[in-house]
Amino acid sequence: MATSTEVPQGHKKKETIEQAVVRFCGDSGDGMQITGSQFTNTAALFGNDLATFPDFPAEIRAPAGTLPGVSGFQINFSSRDVYTPGDAVDVLVAMNPAALATNIADLKTNGILIVNTDNFKETDLKKAQAKTNPLEDHSLDGYRLFKVDLTRLTRLALSDLGLDAKSMDRCKNFFALGMCYWLYNRSMDGTYKWLDDKFGSKPVLAEANKLAMKAGYTYCDVTEAFQTSYEIPPAKLPAGVYRNISGNTALALGFVAASQKAGIPLFLGSYPITPASDILHELAMYKEFGVVTFQAEDEIAAVTSSIGAAYGGALALTTTSGPGMALKMEAIGLAIATELPLVICDIQRGGPSTGLPTKTEQADLLQALYGRNSEAPVPVLAASTPGDCFWVAMEASRIAIKYMVPVIILSDGYLANGAEPWKIPTAAELPDIPVHYRTEPEGFQPYQRDPATLSRPWAVPGTAGLEHRIGGLEKQDVTGNVNYEPLNHERMVRLRAAKVAGIVQDVPEVVPAGDAEGDLLLIGWGSTYGAITAALGPARAKGHRVGHVHLRHLNPLPRNLGEVMKRYRKVVVPVMNLGQLLWVLRAKYLVDAEGFNKIQGKPFKQSEIEAKIEEVLGQ
Repeated sequence: MATSTEVPQGHKKKETIEQAVVRFCGDSGDGMQITGSQFTNTAALFGNDLATFPDFPAEIRAPAGTLPGVSGFQINFSSRDVYTPGDAVDVLVAMNPAALATNIADLKTNGILIVNTDNFKETDLKKAQAKTNPLEDHSLDGYRLFKVDLTRLTRLALSDLGLDAKSMDRCKNFFALGMCYWLYNRSMDGTYKWLDDKFGSKPVLAEANKLAMKAGYTYCDVTEAFQTSYEIPPAKLPAGVYRNISGNTALALGFVAASQKAGIPLFLGSYPITPASDILHELAMYKEFGVVTFQAEDEIAAVTSSIGAAYGGALALTTTSGPGMALKMEAIGLAIATELPLVICDIQRGGPSTGLPTKTEQADLLQALYGRNSEAPVPVLAASTPGDCFWVAMEASRIAIKYMVPVIILSDGYLANGAEPWKIPTAAELPDIPVHYRTEPEGFQPYQRDPATLSRPWAVPGTAGLEHRIGGLEKQDVTGNVNYEPLNHERMVRLRAAKVAGIVQDVPEVVPAGDAEGDLLLIGWGSTYGAITAALGPARAKGHRVGHVHLRHLNPLPRNLGEVMKRYRKVVVPVMNLGQLLWVLRAKYLVDAEGFNKIQGKPFKQSEIEAKIEEVLGQ
């Protein structure tokens, strides 16, 4: 079998550009996520800055070729800073009519459109509810259309391997990948290595995908299908060692790092739920670092097992999404009452109920802040980029241990599955997370508080002389005995609230990006960071005085936030919900802020933020 990575080099015109956005889309069985991931890894190895947006079908095993079954993967890669996966697409690879129908609106005018003509038969068009064949009805005249028999050409390239037709057809995504590697002058060596590792026990499948990819590359070279190929130079990133990382992977690594810095074991109690499950999968690979993962039978068992681990002296973690948060809430109240360190990760998705399980949303903020019975405040943090998830995991772990309190982290499906280059920190760059178990029996009281933090002692069960009661019934101040006295209950409620409010001493004051005062302040949190940041520069270039505050700490809020908002004539809060942060800001600061709301299961585009800025400042 041929294994050479060399490909023919024909005569082609090369054009250097700064940036490109490529989207692969097809049926959920067409391997679009793998194709996009490999293209992403190659761009990252080349040194481009990038951002990705994987888009999964919401239905499990949706009928092949139908609109609900379309899977997509978008990457924006550039020689300059990248903040979003891109608004409009430069190159669209569509494997069937359904993929074309659901994605064509995002392709730029005169953009490159590659379609697999083998999947545009009458039955394929019917599955996609197409009344006419878009390859023949002139509806695609505004694009550079390249009709390629991907399935037939893939089978032809693999005809000597002895594979059945189904196995050969599964390689057609790598034919398309090879075409895109040619288009952007990228080496296939990284993907060759990945295939060898992936199919180490089945070398014929590795070879099949290699040959398909090489055939796609060669097809472009020999047929001269494209008149021009493009080169995007490496980005000028700060010096260091980088890796491509997704938000869920970054969270997992952040918790492992926090466990190591604290010098205590890490326990994850979790029940699988989209889009949080990858954290469980990732952490299960770190047993040699003292990580214990437990896949529970349900959400309640998952969180209560983690509470037990916290009681036993571990850095305890539980992961879920919005529906699972609802089920965990009573137990989170137990962690609040017992004042144990616990980190709860809510990887938000579209709702309510099952809602849009594979789409993104930011609508769990009020649930995180107030979604428990009685007075039960907790600190709430939010990550802003996939790489930032690492640092938020460490910060949440530090706060939980320092203040003996459960902490909620809000991420979302966009951050969880998206990826970016991430500068790997050195051990010296990681914050210290000191742990102080109470070991001295003399003078021990389970609810005797540290004056600086109001935290109670962390007394690991089994420590001689430190026996104490624990549970959900109200405790007597200091002694921890069960107590029903009205004044004691009010005192304990106020103490728990004061402890969370006091965390503000660890919350950095906000410093607006852009203009420190002026016409408009944009306030965001979570994954809106990229779109707002990208829109800020063009708005200021037009002469607008615009600032941007992005909140990591949502409870307690930074102490100077109210003062900062007063420096601007107008305040706009872009969020992927109906305005939950807006309500909080209006109630707390009595500010006449305006909401900018998007609830479509998709992240904001840079152009949408830019348009809102123009609308507000033009009023």
